[in-house]
Amino acid sequence: MWSKDRTILRRHMLAQRDRLTPDELADRSRAITGRVLALPDVASAPVVFLYMHFRSEVRTGDLFRAFLVQGQTVCAPLTLPGQSRLQAVRITDPEHDFAPGYRGIPEPRPELLTHSLVPPGEIQAILVPGAVFDPLGGRLGYGGGYYDRFLALEAPQALRIAPAFGLQVVDQVPLELHDQLMDFVVTEANLYDCRRMRHGQDRRIP
Repeated sequence: MWSKDRTILRRHMLAQRDRLTPDELADRSRAITGRVLALPDVASAPVVFLYMHFRSEVRTGDLFRAFLVQGQTVCAPLTLPGQSRLQAVRITDPEHDFAPGYRGIPEPRPELLTHSLVPPGEIQAILVPGAVFDPLGGRLGYGGGYYDRFLALEAPQALRIAPAFGLQVVDQVPLELHDQLMDFVVTEANLYDCRRMRHGQDRRIP
């Protein structure tokens, strides 16, 4: 029943998000971008891990450009479905370094793998996509568990920031043991500081 509740909630929230108009996506994403860039721990992070937006996700193009202008090393996830994990690949030109990858998601071009891999232990901040969030840092992703494994096993040291639209935030996400908590949930209207909750719990990947 718990799993069914999570699936229903995820589908409902993604349907709500998909109803945002292009102008709403752009305007709300700009507000979220400003809040993310105002976080001192993100602005000062030498290495940032950032997803390229897909479908109705918070737009991240401006974040890529801002981090690069600030001189930060920026990397993006490449999905390895056969291993159920993510790789971090350095991005220097977001206009040309991406191509459709796993399930059509924009991912680093395969040719970058020969010289642009970034060790996960060097990442100081990770921007995490997802379907549903709560004010205490709870997150419900898209069902594959890729980010949960990456956060728990490969980059546990990194600050976790979840850019999300306000409509994606509920009172409480129905969490399971492996679900990783966020440090910040950032919406167009609110900044939720969840660090105390995350560091007070030890969530493990079996």
